[in-house]
Amino acid sequence: MNSAAPRRGLQDLPWLLMGLTALFWAGNAILGRAVAGQVPPLALAFWRWVVGAAIILPFAWPHLRRDLFPMLRAWRVMLALSVLGIAVFNSTLYIAAQSTTALNIVMLQSTMPVLIVAASFLLFRERVTGRQALGIAVSMAGAVMLVTRGDPGLLARLDLNRGDVWMLGGIVSYSFYTALLRRRPAVHGLSFVAATFLAGAALLLPFYLAETLSGRPLPLTPVAAGAVLYVALFASVLAYLCFNRAVALLGANTAGLAVHLVPVFGTLLAVLLLGEVPRAYHGLGIVLIGSGIWLAQRRG
Repeated sequence: MNSAAPRRGLQDLPWLLMGLTALFWAGNAILGRAVAGQVPPLALAFWRWVVGAAIILPFAWPHLRRDLFPMLRAWRVMLALSVLGIAVFNSTLYIAAQSTTALNIVMLQSTMPVLIVAASFLLFRERVTGRQALGIAVSMAGAVMLVTRGDPGLLARLDLNRGDVWMLGGIVSYSFYTALLRRRPAVHGLSFVAATFLAGAALLLPFYLAETLSGRPLPLTPVAAGAVLYVALFASVLAYLCFNRAVALLGANTAGLAVHLVPVFGTLLAVLLLGEVPRAYHGLGIVLIGSGIWLAQRRG
Protein backbone atom coordinates (compact mmCIF):
# COMPACT_ATOMS: atom_id res chain seq x y z
CA MET A 1 0.00 0.00 0.00
CA ASN A 2 1.47 3.35 -1.06
CA SER A 3 1.86 5.94 1.63
CA ALA A 4 0.29 9.31 0.99
CA ALA A 5 2.58 12.00 -0.38
CA PRO A 6 3.58 14.57 2.21
CA ARG A 7 1.48 17.71 2.11
CA ARG A 8 3.22 20.87 1.01
CA GLY A 9 2.53 24.06 2.87
CA LEU A 10 2.87 27.63 1.62
CA GLN A 11 6.41 27.67 2.97
CA ASP A 12 7.33 24.98 0.41
CA LEU A 13 6.03 26.86 -2.66
CA PRO A 14 9.00 29.05 -3.64
CA TRP A 15 7.37 30.72 -6.64
CA LEU A 16 4.40 31.83 -4.54
CA LEU A 17 6.82 33.09 -1.89
CA MET A 18 8.70 35.08 -4.54
CA GLY A 19 5.45 36.59 -5.88
CA LEU A 20 4.31 37.69 -2.44
CA THR A 21 7.75 39.15 -1.73
CA ALA A 22 7.62 41.23 -4.91
CA LEU A 23 4.08 42.46 -4.17
CA PHE A 24 4.95 43.53 -0.62
CA TRP A 25 8.17 45.25 -1.78
CA ALA A 26 6.36 47.07 -4.57
CA GLY A 27 3.84 48.32 -2.02
CA ASN A 28 6.73 49.49 0.15
CA ALA A 29 8.11 51.65 -2.67
CA ILE A 30 4.68 53.10 -3.46
CA LEU A 31 4.01 53.89 0.19
CA GLY A 32 7.47 55.44 0.65
CA ARG A 33 6.75 57.80 -2.24
CA ALA A 34 3.18 58.50 -1.10
CA VAL A 35 4.23 59.67 2.39
CA ALA A 36 7.35 61.57 1.25
CA GLY A 37 7.24 64.96 2.93
CA GLN A 38 4.86 63.69 5.61
CA VAL A 39 6.92 60.95 7.29
CA PRO A 40 10.71 61.46 7.68
CA PRO A 41 12.63 58.66 5.93
CA LEU A 42 14.87 57.53 8.80
CA ALA A 43 11.96 57.63 11.25
CA LEU A 44 9.98 55.36 8.92
CA ALA A 45 12.93 52.98 8.59
CA PHE A 46 13.65 52.90 12.35
CA TRP A 47 10.07 52.33 13.50
CA ARG A 48 9.58 49.79 10.72
CA TRP A 49 12.13 47.50 12.37
CA VAL A 50 11.07 48.26 15.93
CA VAL A 51 7.42 47.42 15.24
CA GLY A 52 8.40 44.52 13.01
CA ALA A 53 10.53 43.06 15.81
CA ALA A 54 7.68 43.54 18.29
CA ILE A 55 5.32 41.64 15.96
CA ILE A 56 7.63 38.71 15.40
CA LEU A 57 9.29 38.33 18.82
CA PRO A 58 6.42 36.41 20.50
CA PHE A 59 6.59 33.79 17.72
CA ALA A 60 10.39 33.75 17.59
CA TRP A 61 11.05 33.61 21.33
CA PRO A 62 10.98 29.79 21.76
CA HIS A 63 13.50 29.46 18.93
CA LEU A 64 15.66 32.41 20.00
CA ARG A 65 16.56 30.74 23.27
CA ARG A 66 18.03 27.83 21.33
CA ASP A 67 19.54 29.84 18.48
CA LEU A 68 21.10 32.71 20.43
CA PHE A 69 24.57 31.19 20.81
CA PRO A 70 24.91 30.04 17.16
CA MET A 71 24.05 33.58 16.05
CA LEU A 72 26.49 35.11 18.52
CA ARG A 73 29.23 32.81 17.24
CA ALA A 74 28.48 34.08 13.72
CA TRP A 75 28.23 37.70 14.86
CA ARG A 76 30.31 39.08 11.97
CA VAL A 77 27.98 37.60 9.35
CA MET A 78 24.90 38.60 11.37
CA LEU A 79 26.17 42.16 11.68
CA ALA A 80 26.96 42.38 7.96
CA LEU A 81 23.51 41.07 7.03
CA SER A 82 21.83 43.50 9.44
CA VAL A 83 23.75 46.44 7.98
CA LEU A 84 23.30 45.55 4.30
CA GLY A 85 19.76 44.20 4.20
CA ILE A 86 18.07 45.94 7.13
CA ALA A 87 19.67 49.26 8.01
CA VAL A 88 21.04 50.45 4.65
CA PHE A 89 18.67 49.22 1.93
CA ASN A 90 15.40 50.44 3.36
CA SER A 91 16.78 53.73 4.62
CA THR A 92 18.14 54.54 1.16
CA LEU A 93 14.80 53.59 -0.41
CA TYR A 94 12.88 56.02 1.80
CA ILE A 95 15.50 58.74 1.25
CA ALA A 96 15.27 58.12 -2.51
CA ALA A 97 11.47 58.43 -2.39
CA GLN A 98 11.84 62.04 -1.24
CA SER A 99 13.11 63.12 -4.66
CA THR A 100 12.40 60.46 -7.30
CA THR A 101 9.31 58.72 -8.61
CA ALA A 102 7.91 55.41 -7.46
CA LEU A 103 8.28 54.19 -11.05
CA ASN A 104 12.03 54.78 -10.98
CA ILE A 105 12.33 53.12 -7.57
CA VAL A 106 10.63 49.90 -8.64
CA MET A 107 12.24 49.77 -12.08
CA LEU A 108 15.74 50.30 -10.73
CA GLN A 109 15.18 47.32 -8.44
CA SER A 110 15.02 45.19 -11.59
CA THR A 111 18.82 45.37 -11.74
CA MET A 112 19.10 43.36 -8.53
CA PRO A 113 19.23 39.84 -10.06
CA VAL A 114 22.32 40.62 -12.13
CA LEU A 115 23.91 42.56 -9.29
CA ILE A 116 23.43 39.48 -7.08
CA VAL A 117 25.42 37.49 -9.64
CA ALA A 118 28.16 40.15 -9.48
CA ALA A 119 28.08 40.17 -5.66
CA SER A 120 28.33 36.36 -5.56
CA PHE A 121 31.45 36.60 -7.72
CA LEU A 122 33.06 39.33 -5.60
CA LEU A 123 32.32 37.61 -2.28
CA PHE A 124 32.73 33.94 -3.15
CA ARG A 125 34.39 33.92 -6.58
CA GLU A 126 31.33 32.14 -7.94
CA ARG A 127 32.07 31.69 -11.62
CA VAL A 128 30.69 34.36 -13.97
CA THR A 129 30.40 33.34 -17.59
CA GLY A 130 30.95 35.64 -20.52
CA ARG A 131 27.21 35.69 -21.14
CA GLN A 132 26.55 36.66 -17.51
CA ALA A 133 29.13 39.45 -17.70
CA LEU A 134 27.45 40.76 -20.87
CA GLY A 135 24.07 40.53 -19.15
CA ILE A 136 25.34 42.55 -16.20
CA ALA A 137 26.66 45.23 -18.56
CA VAL A 138 23.40 45.44 -20.56
CA SER A 139 21.28 45.51 -17.41
CA MET A 140 23.37 48.30 -15.91
CA ALA A 141 22.98 50.24 -19.16
CA GLY A 142 19.25 50.04 -18.53
CA ALA A 143 19.75 51.36 -15.01
CA VAL A 144 21.78 54.27 -16.42
CA MET A 145 18.92 54.97 -18.82
CA LEU A 146 16.53 55.27 -15.88
CA VAL A 147 18.88 57.30 -13.68
CA THR A 148 19.66 59.78 -16.49
CA ARG A 149 16.00 60.03 -17.60
CA GLY A 150 17.11 59.06 -21.11
CA ASP A 151 19.76 61.79 -21.30
CA PRO A 152 23.25 60.22 -20.89
CA GLY A 153 24.69 63.73 -21.03
CA LEU A 154 23.61 64.11 -17.40
CA LEU A 155 26.49 61.80 -16.47
CA ALA A 156 29.00 64.18 -18.00
CA ARG A 157 27.37 67.12 -16.23
CA LEU A 158 26.97 65.14 -12.98
CA ASP A 159 23.39 66.43 -12.95
CA LEU A 160 21.75 63.25 -11.68
CA ASN A 161 18.65 62.94 -9.55
CA ARG A 162 19.86 62.31 -6.01
CA GLY A 163 16.97 59.98 -5.31
CA ASP A 164 17.96 57.65 -8.15
CA VAL A 165 21.57 57.55 -6.94
CA TRP A 166 20.41 56.73 -3.38
CA MET A 167 18.18 53.97 -4.73
CA LEU A 168 20.94 52.44 -6.84
CA GLY A 169 23.26 52.43 -3.81
CA GLY A 170 20.60 50.65 -1.76
CA ILE A 171 20.14 48.03 -4.47
CA VAL A 172 23.87 47.29 -4.46
CA SER A 173 23.66 46.87 -0.68
CA TYR A 174 20.75 44.43 -0.89
CA SER A 175 22.47 42.45 -3.64
CA PHE A 176 25.39 41.79 -1.29
CA TYR A 177 22.90 40.91 1.48
CA THR A 178 21.27 38.29 -0.76
CA ALA A 179 24.58 36.78 -1.84
CA LEU A 180 25.79 36.67 1.79
CA LEU A 181 22.67 34.83 3.00
CA ARG A 182 24.40 31.54 2.18
CA ARG A 183 26.66 32.21 5.19
CA ARG A 184 23.85 32.84 7.66
CA PRO A 185 23.95 30.50 10.66
CA ALA A 186 21.73 27.41 10.49
CA VAL A 187 19.02 28.74 12.81
CA HIS A 188 15.25 28.95 12.64
CA GLY A 189 13.91 31.54 10.20
CA LEU A 190 12.00 33.40 12.92
CA SER A 191 15.12 33.65 15.09
CA PHE A 192 17.15 35.01 12.20
CA VAL A 193 14.55 37.61 11.18
CA ALA A 194 13.97 38.78 14.76
CA ALA A 195 17.70 39.13 15.42
CA THR A 196 18.40 41.08 12.22
CA PHE A 197 15.38 43.35 12.80
CA LEU A 198 16.59 44.21 16.30
CA ALA A 199 20.16 44.76 15.12
CA GLY A 200 18.96 46.91 12.21
CA ALA A 201 16.89 49.08 14.57
CA ALA A 202 19.88 49.49 16.93
CA LEU A 203 22.11 50.51 14.01
CA LEU A 204 19.57 53.10 12.84
CA LEU A 205 18.87 54.57 16.29
CA PRO A 206 21.60 57.28 16.28
CA PHE A 207 20.65 58.37 12.75
CA TYR A 208 16.96 58.48 13.69
CA LEU A 209 17.76 60.59 16.77
CA ALA A 210 19.87 62.96 14.66
CA GLU A 211 17.01 63.35 12.17
CA THR A 212 14.55 64.03 15.01
CA LEU A 213 16.83 66.57 16.71
CA SER A 214 17.35 68.34 13.39
CA GLY A 215 13.65 69.27 13.39
CA ARG A 216 12.08 66.30 11.60
CA PRO A 217 10.29 64.22 14.27
CA LEU A 218 7.85 61.45 13.39
CA PRO A 219 4.38 63.05 13.33
CA LEU A 220 1.71 61.41 15.47
CA THR A 221 -0.85 61.16 12.67
CA PRO A 222 -3.01 58.35 11.21
CA VAL A 223 -0.95 58.56 8.00
CA ALA A 224 2.32 57.96 9.86
CA ALA A 225 0.82 55.16 11.96
CA GLY A 226 -0.62 53.43 8.90
CA ALA A 227 2.67 53.74 7.02
CA VAL A 228 4.67 52.24 9.89
CA LEU A 229 2.17 49.40 10.31
CA TYR A 230 2.28 48.47 6.60
CA VAL A 231 6.06 48.53 6.27
CA ALA A 232 6.48 46.64 9.56
CA LEU A 233 3.99 43.85 8.89
CA PHE A 234 3.92 43.37 5.13
CA ALA A 235 7.18 44.80 3.78
CA SER A 236 9.22 43.54 6.75
CA VAL A 237 7.91 40.51 8.61
CA LEU A 238 6.02 38.77 5.80
CA ALA A 239 8.29 39.83 2.91
CA TYR A 240 11.53 38.89 4.66
CA LEU A 241 10.17 35.53 5.82
CA CYS A 242 9.01 34.78 2.27
CA PHE A 243 12.24 35.93 0.63
CA ASN A 244 14.62 34.24 3.07
CA ARG A 245 12.65 30.98 2.70
CA ALA A 246 12.79 31.27 -1.11
CA VAL A 247 16.58 31.74 -0.92
CA ALA A 248 16.82 28.62 1.26
CA LEU A 249 14.75 26.61 -1.25
CA LEU A 250 16.19 27.90 -4.54
CA GLY A 251 19.48 29.68 -3.82
CA ALA A 252 20.27 33.38 -3.95
CA ASN A 253 20.62 33.80 -7.73
CA THR A 254 17.26 32.16 -8.50
CA ALA A 255 15.33 33.68 -5.59
CA GLY A 256 16.64 37.08 -6.65
CA LEU A 257 14.48 36.74 -9.76
CA ALA A 258 11.53 37.72 -7.53
CA VAL A 259 12.63 41.28 -8.17
CA HIS A 260 11.45 40.92 -11.79
CA LEU A 261 7.89 41.23 -10.52
CA VAL A 262 8.53 44.38 -8.45
CA PRO A 263 8.32 46.75 -11.45
CA VAL A 264 5.22 44.91 -12.70
CA PHE A 265 3.32 45.32 -9.44
CA GLY A 266 4.94 48.69 -8.74
CA THR A 267 4.07 50.21 -12.12
CA LEU A 268 0.43 49.17 -11.77
CA LEU A 269 0.25 50.57 -8.24
CA ALA A 270 2.09 53.81 -9.16
CA VAL A 271 -0.25 54.49 -12.08
CA LEU A 272 -3.43 53.53 -10.21
CA LEU A 273 -2.68 55.04 -6.80
CA LEU A 274 -0.21 57.87 -7.45
CA GLY A 275 -1.20 58.90 -10.97
CA GLU A 276 2.38 58.62 -12.25
CA VAL A 277 2.83 58.42 -16.03
CA PRO A 278 5.36 56.03 -17.64
CA ARG A 279 7.79 57.73 -20.04
CA ALA A 280 9.64 56.43 -23.10
CA TYR A 281 12.91 56.12 -21.16
CA HIS A 282 11.15 53.84 -18.65
CA GLY A 283 10.29 51.47 -21.49
CA LEU A 284 13.79 51.51 -22.98
CA GLY A 285 15.40 51.11 -19.57
CA ILE A 286 13.27 48.14 -18.59
CA VAL A 287 13.90 46.46 -21.99
CA LEU A 288 17.66 46.78 -21.44
CA ILE A 289 17.40 45.51 -17.88
CA GLY A 290 15.20 42.60 -18.94
CA SER A 291 17.56 41.70 -21.78
CA GLY A 292 20.53 41.77 -19.43
CA ILE A 293 18.74 39.52 -16.93
CA TRP A 294 17.82 37.09 -19.74
CA LEU A 295 21.45 36.94 -20.84
CA ALA A 296 22.75 36.55 -17.28
CA GLN A 297 20.33 33.76 -16.33
CA ARG A 298 20.29 31.84 -19.64
CA ARG A 299 22.28 28.63 -19.53
CA GLY A 300 24.87 27.92 -22.20
